[in-house]
Formats: sequence, structure tokens, C-alpha cells
Amino acid sequence: MSVAAVAGPVSPFELTEDQRAIQQTAREFAAEQLAPHAIEWDQAKHFPVEALRAAGQLGIGGVYVDESVGGSGLSRFESVLIFEALATGDPSIAAYISIHNMCAGMIDRFGTAEQRARWLPRLCSMEQLASYCLTEPGAGSDAAALQTRAVRDDDGYLLTGVKQFISGGGSSDVYVVMARTGEPGAKGISTFIVEGDAEGLSFGANEKKMGWNAQPTRQVIFDGVRVPADQRLGEEGIGFRIAMTGLDGGRLSIAACSLGGAQAALDKSLAYVRERSAFGAKLSEFQVLQFKLADMATDLEAARLLLWRAAWALDVKDPGATRLCAMAKRLATDAGFAVANEALQIHGGYGYLAEYGLEKIVRDLRVHQILEGTNEIMRLIISRGLLAA
Repeated sequence: MSVAAVAGPVSPFELTEDQRAIQQTAREFAAEQLAPHAIEWDQAKHFPVEALRAAGQLGIGGVYVDESVGGSGLSRFESVLIFEALATGDPSIAAYISIHNMCAGMIDRFGTAEQRARWLPRLCSMEQLASYCLTEPGAGSDAAALQTRAVRDDDGYLLTGVKQFISGGGSSDVYVVMARTGEPGAKGISTFIVEGDAEGLSFGANEKKMGWNAQPTRQVIFDGVRVPADQRLGEEGIGFRIAMTGLDGGRLSIAACSLGGAQAALDKSLAYVRERSAFGAKLSEFQVLQFKLADMATDLEAARLLLWRAAWALDVKDPGATRLCAMAKRLATDAGFAVANEALQIHGGYGYLAEYGLEKIVRDLRVHQILEGTNEIMRLIISRGLLAA
């Protein structure tokens, strides 16, 4: 085919009508159910379970879980549209929903038919909530060094150890737990589904945090917790692979949440400079602020395009998907925090006041540069992929 025979360009960035409808539904939910309460929830450290149940009724509890078990059966690409939209209302709640979805997705992908039928319908409806348990007090970035042990017992396993920084800890009904069943290192780790009322399971105090106050964060403590063998997810020894597979998608979701929070901050800034005057002119007429806004919008759009690229790669099982997910997570979370911080600066003293919501967005987005793998670890993943090529 000659170049002249091509009728015209086809944009790879145009959303379908269905995708626009999905995005709009999530955006409306965020505006109606999350944004009006976000500051109050943050200040009261309130975990809005009823709002989560309402999200479940819209199919947001199992975004990329198969429809046969109650999920929405959407792609990772469509999931990032949803999580970005939700985060415009409240990044903290959007991020928890993304973690819940990561757990449900792991059960859907690696679970048996019986496990999927047992847990996924109630997780997808968010009648039950889920937490992801990988990090430990002594094993954060070096997750393969985890010490929580699962020792074979007559009809299952006994779990002993402590997980740290667990979103939803003490409030969730299901915990997807990585524990050591074999040799040191990644190959000795297995994954288990632990129910929240299991005997021997307890929780630490709700952590006092800089942000993400609308979701609880606690230690999850296993003191000889008996887990039946049919609650092991996948075969023994593949737990680290299961965990990392979940994190590829989790990194996309947290990147999307950063973009959503930062977009809300940018939107607040645009409204503010249009309304406020100084030195006899609207702030929108000052070139220094025009340039700031231009850079903020450009950085978000660049990060969004990389996020879409990485989500597509994960959907089509591109061999470079893990590296692209790390790139998208690094860029979007750095850009998101920088844009939110700049928005606070544009608002001056008002940005520092809680009632304007800017300082909350800044606090919420800061942790995105740390969780789901710190951005330093993202650089390590990226560089290893480059050097191995």
C-alpha cells in the first residue's frame, strides 16, 4: 500500500463511545458521592464504607474481573480511565478502591473456579472489602525478603508474622497475603486468601499519617492463623510472581489516581485565577501564572499518554509491559504531586487552608511516590529492562 492510498490518520488516542460513557459515569460518581465529603472524611479519619458499597453497585468493585463472577470485565486501559475519574473527587478513596480491585483481579486470574465463585461476587459488589498484604516492617522495597511464614499443617497452613502499612487493615473482610512456604528469596513465597474473622488475626492501631486519612492503615498480625489448603492462591512458590503481577496493574491504578487528584487541583487553579484580582488585574492576565498553568497541563497530558500506553501494553501482554508500567507510575506520581503542589502555591495562603481542599490533595498524592514500589524502585526496574535489552 502506498502512502497516498491511506485515507487519513486514525487517532490511537480517541476513546470509544463506551469508554467515554464509563469515564463519565465514574466522574459523576466522584462529583456526587466523593467530592462533597472528602474534606470531612479526611478530618474525621472516616472510612466511607457506604460510599464504597455504592461504587460496587456501579460495577467499580471488580473493574477487570470477569463478568461470570460479578465483575465488569473491562480492560486495564478502561480501568485507568475509571480510577483517574474517581480521584478527581477523593484520591484517598479512589486509591483504596484501586487496591481492592487489585486483590479481586489477582483472585480472578490465579484462583480456582471454586475460589472465584466463593469470593469474587461479594468483592465485586463491594459487599466485602479486600486488602493486599505484602509489605512488612523489615521488608518494604526488598519485598522478596519477607518473613511471614506459612507452615504446613494437617489440612492447611499456619500463618505467623506481621504485615505493615496495610490499606483497609482492620476494616477489610478479605486479605490477600504473601507468606514464606519455602526457601529464602522470591521462589519460597506463596499467596493465601485469609478471611478477616480468622482466629489469631489481629490488627495494630490506625496509623497517624500525612494523608490518605479517609482509609485506615494498620499492621495486620498473624499469630498462628489457620488457613485451609483450599485458600492458597495458585501453587506453592509462585506467590511472589502473583504479587508482582498484581503490582503491574496496581502501579497503573495509582498513577491514574495521581493524575485525577492533580487534575482536580489544576481545575481549582483555573477557576481561582479567573476570579481573583491583584494589582488591578485578574490573576489570569499575569503571564507568569499563564506559563505555570501551561506547564501543569502539559505535564499531566504527557503522563496521561504514557499511562494509556502502559495500560494498553498490559492488556495485550506486551513483553515490555512491566517496564512501561514502572515508567508510567514514576512519571505520573511525580508529575501529579508537582502539579498539586504548584496549585497550592498559586492559591497562596488560601491553598494552605483545609477548606479549599488543595492541601489535602497535596498530602494524599505525596504517598503515591512511595507505595506500589517507590519511584526509586521504578527507576531500578526501568534501568534493568533497558540494560537487559
